[in-house]
Amino acid sequence: MSGGVYGGDEVGALVFDIGSYSVRAGYAGEDTPKAEFPTSVGYIEDMVENAMDTDGEKIMEKKYYIGTNDIVVPRKGMEMTNCLKEGMVENWDIFEKIIDHIYTKNIRSESQFHPVMMSEPAWNTKAKREKLTELMFETYNLPAFFLCKNAVLSAFANGKSTGLVLDSGATHTTAVPVYDGYVMSQAIVKSPLAGDFVTSQIRKYMEEQEEVEVIPPYMIASKEPVPEVEPAVWKKKSNLPEVTKSYHNYMMNDVLRDVAATALQISDSPYDLEQAESMPTSRYDFPNGYNRDFGAERFQMTEGLFDPTHIKDIGSSMLGVGHIVTTSVGMCDIDIRPSLYSAIVVCGGNSLLNGFTERLQKDLGSKTPPNMRLKILAANSTAERRFSSWIGGSILASLGSFQQMWISKQEYDEMGKNCVERKCP
Repeated sequence: MSGGVYGGDEVGALVFDIGSYSVRAGYAGEDTPKAEFPTSVGYIEDMVENAMDTDGEKIMEKKYYIGTNDIVVPRKGMEMTNCLKEGMVENWDIFEKIIDHIYTKNIRSESQFHPVMMSEPAWNTKAKREKLTELMFETYNLPAFFLCKNAVLSAFANGKSTGLVLDSGATHTTAVPVYDGYVMSQAIVKSPLAGDFVTSQIRKYMEEQEEVEVIPPYMIASKEPVPEVEPAVWKKKSNLPEVTKSYHNYMMNDVLRDVAATALQISDSPYDLEQAESMPTSRYDFPNGYNRDFGAERFQMTEGLFDPTHIKDIGSSMLGVGHIVTTSVGMCDIDIRPSLYSAIVVCGGNSLLNGFTERLQKDLGSKTPPNMRLKILAANSTAERRFSSWIGGSILASLGSFQQMWISKQEYDEMGKNCVERKCP
């Protein structure tokens, strides 16, 4: 076999899964990633001492802060940014800094010793795939590399090679049909109604409530427990540096995401105020000591995911989650629709909202043809749902039968970067 084959258990392959919200990395064959940290990165522009460029201008240098421990420390002038746009790499410098961080802080090993399996969005472009392949071989000198669509990996993680993968993450919710391990790219459906949308709905609601002020933990020096519905009693840190708007927003969204995970719920049938008001409330304690019970509004803020007519500003031109699935299946060949409906794989952090799968089941039950068998596959554990594409990569890269699939360094040297189009479907 050309290009060398990697043998069995001695491979020590690494799996990198870079999502819009967080980066997962670890060794193939393990159950969960060794590291998970935010994809958002902080940076500060600073002048290099006594350094000038050819025009006599002072040279600016960026210092990067990666990983939760570095980000939670407020620093003067630190901006927050993300290297991905639409799930694809947009800023290659920051992307490289993230990969460096994985090797130095998490894996603690040299890159030339480990083959790397990396996930990519199903709609990744040819140019970006080639650039990524070139970067991994030229800069990191990998012995072998493989790119795989994250929907295929999520399907594998759930024991399926054919199915419809519904992935609801931070920036978008997508339905991707997978048939025999291949993505059917003509039937991919994307909607921006996902985790960030829910966060923005909570933020709007909080801004309308005069008594609620969301204070991120980095500002709080101390707090006192408060009796019911009283204003919070807390002290602000005295020596806070002047933070940027992007940093403050990032830390605010962190609190709002926690509100979504803790207090919000999706109603199992279309939102009805009377029914929502009869449901038990859910209590949330804010970082500054203020606490409140969420009643009907906890169903109202999430309803837009399934019924976009509920969204005030945007109108209903978007597709709700149930519609995304039926639209995607409807764009596939009629012969394979039964096998897609009978294996709908639900994954992504946003799908962990209370009541997500129950509502999806009900929505699809009324939309699918009566002769179709409908089966929704959603892992019960949080980790399996959030890390599904990483887990799929971990399974695939450790299989003996996969070892001749890698693009080896030798093949890359012979064929150049366009070998990724031939070897990685």
